[in-house]
This record gives sequence, structure tokens and C-alpha cells, in this order.
Amino acid sequence: MTTGCLTALVVLIILFGTVASWLWYRHWHDGNVNSERRDKALASIMEEARDTADDTARALDKTGNTDTDALTDVIWQRSEAPMISYDGSRREFTATAARYAQYDAKGILPGVGPVRVTRCFVFTYTHRPGQAWTSKVSERADDVCQPGTGINGAVNLARTRIANMHTGDLTRVGVRKVLNPTGRQRTYDVRSATREGDTVTVSVLVTALNAKATQCYRFTRPVQDVSGPKSATAAPTISCE
Repeated sequence: MTTGCLTALVVLIILFGTVASWLWYRHWHDGNVNSERRDKALASIMEEARDTADDTARALDKTGNTDTDALTDVIWQRSEAPMISYDGSRREFTATAARYAQYDAKGILPGVGPVRVTRCFVFTYTHRPGQAWTSKVSERADDVCQPGTGINGAVNLARTRIANMHTGDLTRVGVRKVLNPTGRQRTYDVRSATREGDTVTVSVLVTALNAKATQCYRFTRPVQDVSGPKSATAAPTISCE
């Protein structure tokens, strides 16, 4: 082997070692950075959940209302939990909701960017006679929130369809045809459709795709023909009318 070839080989070995060391360092460094950012994102979700629980408990105290559906609205407005139930014997509401956060992941490969992390929470709000509302936040496995995620998707679809209906079709039969045109779906069970003044209220029992969870929802829409999903609203209720 000539001196020139030997020198070139040595240079290549040194260059390869340098590149390998740099790649190892970047992998180690980026991994640490991403781990820290993930931990911060998860911590921020937990902090937000606790703030939501405290804020909701204060709002329940201020309302002074004992109507179950009115109290459910208070919880819904602040938590947007797709599933809310009530235990009358314990005077306790339970709301289940997934919370999300994003962080920017570091990496030398193309396609590395925002990463979404999720935590599943169960919020409980309890009221004892003569006492203030108390709140508790419990973190659960992701599968606990999966039924609610499915229900939330079904509710958004139903809200859009109801928003785009013609005024003359805003009856129980009309809504049923729109939400369950084949009559074979188990997702939507339209219980009632009533008109009061310029508003139509539709009560629907929504079932998750896995049929393991149900939630009553109240959809409201102005009587006049309008367009767009924002023209209708949806909120969970404890019972279906």
C-alpha cells in the first residue's frame, strides 16, 4: 500500500469516527431534550386539569342551582368532557375527558416536528349538604377515555348534520332519518325534537362505536334555515327527554 493510500485510509477512518461520534451525541442530546419537553408537556396538562377542576367547583358553588341538567351545563362549559354522569345517592358528578398538549421534537432526520401527548382524566365533583362543592382529579389509562373520544366524534357529526337540516325537517322523524338513514345504526337514538319559540331542541342518546358507553346529548338550533356547523350546539345531559 502506498503512503498516499495509507494516509487517505487513515483520514477516512478518522472522518468516519468523527461523524459516528457526532451522530451518537446528537441522538443522545436530542433524546434528552425530547424527554424533557415531553415531561413538561405532560406536567402542563396535569396543571391545566387541576385548574379546570378548581374553577368548575367554584362555578358550581356560585350557581346556587340544584337542577341536575343545569349543573351538568356548568361542568360541560368548563371541562368540555364528552361524558358526564351523576350519582344521586352520592351527590356526585363524574366527568371523563382526554387532554392534549404538543411539543416540538428535535431530530436530525426530516419529518421531525410537533408531537402530541395525551392524558386521560376523570373529574369528580361532590356536594355534601351544607358544604361547598369539592373536586378531585384522577389520571386513568388511555382506554378509559376512548369511549368518550368516540362519542365526541359522533356528536360533532350529528351537530353538523342537524345544523344543515331544513326547517321543515326538524322533527323527531326528520332528525332520525338524517342521523340514521338506514335504521340499522346504533349510534343515534333520537328521543325527542321540540320547538320553543325560535329554537328547536333535539334529545339524542349517543352510543360509542364499541357499544360500551352511552351519553345523552341535547342539540339546539334556530328554527330558520341556516348553514354551517356553528348554527347548532350540542351539550351532554344526564337524562334523555
